[in-house]
Amino acid sequence: MPHRIDRQRLQADLGLPWLIVVMAAVVLAAIVLVCQILGADLQQQPFPEATREWIRTVLYGIGIVAFPFTNLLRHVQLRLNQTMPIGNVAYGKVAKKRYLQTVVVSVSLIQSPGLYGLIMFLLGDPFNTLIIFTLMSALGLYLYRPKLDEYERLMVALANQDHE
Repeated sequence: MPHRIDRQRLQADLGLPWLIVVMAAVVLAAIVLVCQILGADLQQQPFPEATREWIRTVLYGIGIVAFPFTNLLRHVQLRLNQTMPIGNVAYGKVAKKRYLQTVVVSVSLIQSPGLYGLIMFLLGDPFNTLIIFTLMSALGLYLYRPKLDEYERLMVALANQDHE
């Protein structure tokens, strides 16, 4: 017998995961704002162009690889969240905790390109490099945001596991 779960309750449970995503976006915006206002005062003596270009290329590569890696890791976490035993704890609490951990890991990984942009800006790269890396992070926050259907599948899987 399928287990029915109240979607309003699920939506309310996603409050903390959404807060984490919003805070990550605020951090990205703050980095851009501080760099825009304090600009030259923050930048170090510029590294030689060839060195910065090499570092920038490596960080772009790492930032680009972060997307499929985060997607794979998120998929694995969601699947493990659904299949790991829950013990004697209420399935709702377990699902909420597991999904929050998945969101925290995803946001942490996808936030890194924004930090790479800050590093490159501090090393002497122009403002547009910071913006490009920040937009990469913002795109990642959008792609890996908390999703009601993912959370609902997790709740249903754990509810069915609880009733077996």
